[in-house]
Amino acid sequence: MPEGDTVWLACQQLDKALAGRVLTRCELRVPQLATTDFTGVEVLKVASRGKHQLTRFANGWTLHTHLRMDGGWRVYPTGKKWTGGPAWQIRVLMVNAEAAAVGYRLPVTEMVRTDAEDTVVGHIGPDLLGDDWDADEALRRLRADPARTVGEALLDQRNLAGIGTLYRAEILFLQGVNPRTPVEAVPSLERVVARAKQLLEANKNTHDQITTGNRRLGAHWVFERPGQDCRRCGTRILTEEFGPVGVERRSYWCPHCQPLRTVDAP
Repeated sequence: MPEGDTVWLACQQLDKALAGRVLTRCELRVPQLATTDFTGVEVLKVASRGKHQLTRFANGWTLHTHLRMDGGWRVYPTGKKWTGGPAWQIRVLMVNAEAAAVGYRLPVTEMVRTDAEDTVVGHIGPDLLGDDWDADEALRRLRADPARTVGEALLDQRNLAGIGTLYRAEILFLQGVNPRTPVEAVPSLERVVARAKQLLEANKNTHDQITTGNRRLGAHWVFERPGQDCRRCGTRILTEEFGPVGVERRSYWCPHCQPLRTVDAP
């Protein structure tokens, strides 16, 4: 699933191509919206909310989409061939005089009134890349379940929005925190949240997601490096899947740099 910075960048590109322009062609290729046609309607803005995309129209409606695991957006100059996938994978098509925005394999595609966007994104916690980012509120939500593992808590978009498995692994490595550490045993939860904000901000304007600060060293510290040597101490990196049944997510950590702490540990 894309991280919050990837979704933010996609929405910036969509906004640049669509905002302030009238659609000359609009197709929503999902059964529930098959008869919806916003041709002739102006796009006001495309905004991200965590990992959700919100395309707002001048007629008071918002197109709500989510990429989940396989979705993706591509923007092409009008008239250029679309190469993002076969035509049967296209779920959304929005074209104006200058650009075509094509949404492929979008598992969530629905319309809501713009003044009712909270019905689809109101449950989400503070957005790490949002204008209204609130670190104190994110910390309050994380601490509301002190016995929960920090690895699970960081992926829960109701606590703070934008972290996926990549940033979870890298944030916790940089802070020396084992993913299975209970939230209440994390030495400095404030620094964990600050690090999350730092990493997403650093990468939001590029498709590269470098967390080491030096590509020659390698893009990532532990993410997708199971069995390889830790770049800091040389210990073999471990991996496992854990979390609620049915929504387990893969985790990566260095057992030396990220020792497991308990509530009673000094």
